[in-house]
Amino acid sequence: MATIHHQVVINAPVARVYAALATAEGISTWWDKQTERRTDRGVVLEHNPGPEHGIVQLEVVDQVENGRIEWKCISTHPSSSPASAWMGTHFIFELTPRDGQTMVDFRQTEYDEGSRFFAPNRDAWRSVLDNLKQVIEWQR
Repeated sequence: MATIHHQVVINAPVARVYAALATAEGISTWWDKQTERRTDRGVVLEHNPGPEHGIVQLEVVDQVENGRIEWKCISTHPSSSPASAWMGTHFIFELTPRDGQTMVDFRQTEYDEGSRFFAPNRDAWRSVLDNLKQVIEWQR
């Protein structure tokens, strides 16, 4: 299993970056529109990237205010969808404040590096994290 790893420095305080990552409303500003559901497993974030993919469900595994957020993909998807390779993977955002800026250390763990979607997903996360940076810095 492989890990997709990216780091991005955002010119904003850690509390603002955390707010953009920790709630459905915040995530909806830089990624897909999220819906938060309370389940017997806890909080699950859902978004729908289109009918060919189905609804993506991300269980919130861990949240440490201004420090760490972890999700686990609990949904299944058609094998033709890039989201099919997400089942069981974890999405981890670790935040480190530094002089008014925030270092975001992102990892998607337990990814099958043999999946045909590995490289495109790695590149897509780079774009998504760049969008996170732009949205937060634009809000200044």
